[in-house]
Amino acid sequence: MSATTEAATAPVNPQEVKSCCAQFYESDVVRFLFGESFHPGGLALTTRLGEILGLKPGLRLLDVAAGRGTSALHLAATFGCEVIGVDFGAENVRLATEAAAERGLAERVRFAPGDAERLDFDDASFDAIVCECAYCTFPDKPQAAREFFRVLKPGGQVGLSDLTRRGPLAPELETLLAWVACIADAQPAEAYTALLTAAGFAPGAVEPHDAALGAMVASVRAKILGAELMVALKKLDLPDVDFHTAKQVTQRAAAAIARGELGYAIITAVKAA
Repeated sequence: MSATTEAATAPVNPQEVKSCCAQFYESDVVRFLFGESFHPGGLALTTRLGEILGLKPGLRLLDVAAGRGTSALHLAATFGCEVIGVDFGAENVRLATEAAAERGLAERVRFAPGDAERLDFDDASFDAIVCECAYCTFPDKPQAAREFFRVLKPGGQVGLSDLTRRGPLAPELETLLAWVACIADAQPAEAYTALLTAAGFAPGAVEPHDAALGAMVASVRAKILGAELMVALKKLDLPDVDFHTAKQVTQRAAAAIARGELGYAIITAVKAA
């Protein structure tokens, strides 16, 4: 699937969702639209997540759906912890591994292919887990939560940052494109907490960051309009981009944010010691 290919219906095939998510976030077009950090709030919000989790030297952190490694490398450099990042996309893993070497962090940060619903780690392997703007895209969220619980040490914490929804969304926000863009299957904040507690966690801190989502969507909309103009002037060639669908989804998303139907939050939970 290209970065902005039109999709008419919400996904039902879990493997299709995972493959499309991987291709979507490996795309150079998506990197242009979202920047180096593919989630609202950027690295400032990643830092906040690390603060809430109490990251520090000596702790072992798992970054689930690590993408190109931007957050994992930032957390390792900022807090001094060891980080392992997993991602469903092989190209993301390759690029993240190269980035770790280029920044001189390869001894403390490594990346591997991985599926959040089947983590290839022993029980009680990590002190903390982060999963940014990805949990809502997982087809089997309860299973992913159980895997988080399994690989965390007693006393360990999981920290999600993800889209939240309040009520139904417009049909355009229920498509496959909207799904992989973290919109279609966004949950209320309390639903994320319920999924984690059902897996065995105790609820932790919840912080709303709706303004960060609004700022990101506004930025993406402006970049889409700019790219469309450049294509019209024949100064840019983006044959795989469906500008109509991209504009429609981002316009509906902006309206949903303005109405309070879409938001963004940090959600944490703790595995009992």
